[in-house]
Amino acid sequence: MTAIHAVGITHTYNGKDIILNGIDLDVEKGEFLSILGASGSGKTTLLSVIGGIETPTSGHVYIDGEDISAAKEKRRAILRRTKIGFVFQFFNLAPYLNVEQNILVPVLLNGKGKKSVEKELDALLSFVGLEDKRTAMPGKLSGGEQQRVAIARGLIFHPDIILLDEPTGNLDSANSEGIMQLLKRVNSEFGTTVIQVTHNEHNAEYGSRIIRIRDGKIVDETENL
Repeated sequence: MTAIHAVGITHTYNGKDIILNGIDLDVEKGEFLSILGASGSGKTTLLSVIGGIETPTSGHVYIDGEDISAAKEKRRAILRRTKIGFVFQFFNLAPYLNVEQNILVPVLLNGKGKKSVEKELDALLSFVGLEDKRTAMPGKLSGGEQQRVAIARGLIFHPDIILLDEPTGNLDSANSEGIMQLLKRVNSEFGTTVIQVTHNEHNAEYGSRIIRIRDGKIVDETENL
């Protein structure tokens, strides 16, 4: 079953700089897709368009049959709090909130309280290995621990899809490997559709499918069985 259907996606800046140039892409439910490309290839812009952060210049993106590229920003924001989780390269943790509070931000933004997800929070902290860090402030955590908090925050509302922009870009090799193994578990144990963009060939190999993007176009696709 198709989770994401993107057709004819173009994206330009200033009306002339072509970032995406006619992208067609289908992502199946429960798939782990790696989008591999160099800096400036358009991969991060593609992720932003898929997630409804940016609107394509032309073309359409359908999430479970809904055309999010035609939706108003209020509707896209709701989808980003209920159906699509995001994890960014730079963690984006609030420095004045502890681990637990950072994870709960999407829940609170959706008008719910901590009690509504208390069991899920406990289970998620255990899943990402941060049970003993729940009251720690981000500044007291390693880079790998901060990224685990960001992943837990992206999962707290049980999204169908999680989108990751260079999830290990600021980590050393040991922490990077741990994060990639964690994402593999998220995909296999939760059945979450995972899409990562990366320039790292090794990290891309964690995906069940790898597409390569260059100059705003998909130039290659391989199944990674």
